[in-house]
Amino acid sequence: MEYKWKALTVVTAGSLMAAVDGTVVIIAFPEIARDLAASLASMVWVIMIYILMGTALVLSLGRVADMKGRKRLYLAGFGVFVLGSALCGLAQSGLELVAFRGVQGVGGAMILANSFAILSGAFPAGERGQAFGINSVVWGVGAVAGIVVGGLILTVASWRWIFWINLPIGFVTIAVAYYVLEESVTPNPRDSFDFAAAILLTGGLASLLLGVTEGVLAGWTDPAALVPLLAVGPLLATFVVWEVRISRDPILPFAMFRDRLFSASLTASLLQGVATMAANFLLMTYFQGIRDVPVLTAAYLLAPLPIMLAVFGPIGGRLADRFGARIVATSGLVLQGSCFAVFATLQASTPLAVVALLEGLLGVGGGLFFPANNTAIMSGVPRARLGVATGVMMTVRNSATALSYTMTLLALTSRLPRALTTALFGGALTPADLARSGLSADRFGAEFLVGFRLAFAVSAALVAAAAAVSLLRGREERSDVYLYHRPRGRGRPIRSSTDGPLLPPHGGI
Repeated sequence: MEYKWKALTVVTAGSLMAAVDGTVVIIAFPEIARDLAASLASMVWVIMIYILMGTALVLSLGRVADMKGRKRLYLAGFGVFVLGSALCGLAQSGLELVAFRGVQGVGGAMILANSFAILSGAFPAGERGQAFGINSVVWGVGAVAGIVVGGLILTVASWRWIFWINLPIGFVTIAVAYYVLEESVTPNPRDSFDFAAAILLTGGLASLLLGVTEGVLAGWTDPAALVPLLAVGPLLATFVVWEVRISRDPILPFAMFRDRLFSASLTASLLQGVATMAANFLLMTYFQGIRDVPVLTAAYLLAPLPIMLAVFGPIGGRLADRFGARIVATSGLVLQGSCFAVFATLQASTPLAVVALLEGLLGVGGGLFFPANNTAIMSGVPRARLGVATGVMMTVRNSATALSYTMTLLALTSRLPRALTTALFGGALTPADLARSGLSADRFGAEFLVGFRLAFAVSAALVAAAAAVSLLRGREERSDVYLYHRPRGRGRPIRSSTDGPLLPPHGGI
């Protein structure tokens, strides 16, 4: 077996574990809240702390991987992730679960900081769309497995097993990765890690996510939200000045953003992520809180999205290799935006089969968008900067996820009393809660649906904007071997003195 396929096997195993973990936690959200008697704030942070760790750390970790070795950091990430999973299964309170999810998030950031870099280093540029598409299959399969396995676990056993299932997957992957992966980085003694920049960036991103989350939970004038939000601007501005004017070896080479294809692809990823990442969370609440659907049935209703993502991911990757990212990714966005527009019209009586069909079409759109857009982001990036490019991509994606949950919570809490929203998301809404609020069950359902439709209407608008950016990202030049994205006569190569050779327009790495 060629090394590129061995590397893909290892990376997809990591994607499988991450995908299972992501969907299974959403499925178990109400059950965990009831068992631990956890508040809404604690349960929101069970999701958000994982996102925060990945967002704040992944770019710095990508730089560390470029300097010290991607295989080494990838293996360490699996070890930390497995440890965090074991601890999550032992948690006795909402606060403990949040802390242990933070540990899991650090491991996840170490894995994500290397996954696309390892694939980009193993595959010739003209085959990366195919590799990313195959990786999308595993994300889809893992998401389906998380939904089905999570539903089965919650039906017959404790929610704690949703975390413990990561242990055997993690141990096997660590052993295989140790023997299979090759180290693709040769340490350069002249390279140094800019700790000041890392602290500024981590502090700025963490303050942003902390502020918006607490703003939704406690109110925008609460000190827990106001203080972090006021700190975001100075921290990130200082980071930019430091990187551009002072740093000798920046974590984030801003010259990368002068490339139109790179910047436009990242922007499309951000807008699409804000629109889509909380969609299943919102639908799960709709199924269980409004339609009173059993958890296993709700899990099956969410399954069409990852199934179609798995089916169309390789197709989208191959199409991107052949026709370029612009048309393929934009087509996927148009399809997803159309689905969100229909979601914004759902009623309490809408047939569940219609919802399942829309979920499937969302998966088709994602299968076209993700591998094509990721290929566009990684194409043309010098080999020595693949970890940084992966870090930038994952930072944008995780930030979008956090903002997506924030947007969803804002839309719902705009229509419901905070106490009812807390009970709904905590999985403990009772008739007594409705009676105390003065709302009938019918009135509660109607108000929820107004916020529900608002969230999906905003999502449709965001995806439409992403499609416009995607369409305007620029024409890609294509050859029989691989896509070279820079139009003739435009732009300069992205490189620094430590980057090494650029990818040639007609060959591999």
